[in-house]
Amino acid sequence: MDKVLRQEKKFLISQAEFRKFSAYLENFMISDPHNGADGYLIRSLYYDSINDRDFDEKEQGTLLRRKIRLRNYGGNFPYAKLEMKQKQGADQLKRSLTVPKADGIRLVEGDYSVLLNYDESFAGECFGMMNMYCYRPKTVVQYNRKAYIAKENKIRITFDNNIVANEANYNIFDDRLPLYPVLDKYNVVLEVKYNGFLLSYIKDLLAMVDRSELSVGKYSLARGVSMHYSF
Repeated sequence: MDKVLRQEKKFLISQAEFRKFSAYLENFMISDPHNGADGYLIRSLYYDSINDRDFDEKEQGTLLRRKIRLRNYGGNFPYAKLEMKQKQGADQLKRSLTVPKADGIRLVEGDYSVLLNYDESFAGECFGMMNMYCYRPKTVVQYNRKAYIAKENKIRITFDNNIVANEANYNIFDDRLPLYPVLDKYNVVLEVKYNGFLLSYIKDLLAMVDRSELSVGKYSLARGVSMHYSF
């Protein structure tokens, strides 16, 4: 099991700002090894309780809340990560469990019993919670990410764009997954993920961002768009 405790800052920026800030960071940070010209693909299947508890707590700004997702990096990817992000005041705790594709497909289908095959206590915790609160697949979110890592303290800065979603087909291993946009393609989500303190050149970057911090997450964006179109 992987475990990360950190704080996050989010901003909505333009494509032009993305190119400017990305060029700036090339001088100071390590480019994620998975970065291509446009970054790399991420797909996440979000789960929620039968009465949308996690979505509602996010919308209401509840201080202690969580979200559960199954993440991979494209339809042909050989494994997935079951992740739980827990908001604890200003801090975010992320824990994850890597599962092979076969087990990932069972989780997509709502068969959580596959988690009982793992020795990690986190797998048992997810099994208990997802059954107790009747968690079900709710939406798939896909986007392109370009990421940079600080050598000094592993701060991550990410740029996410082309954010699209689907609430009809939850199979994140499907190469032909139909998707619709949930954010204007000219907008990019900038995230700064850190633990403890920010380095001076990252503070300088944030000083160039003429925006207020963004509180909405990708799961909320996707659910909000689908609810809007359902009326």
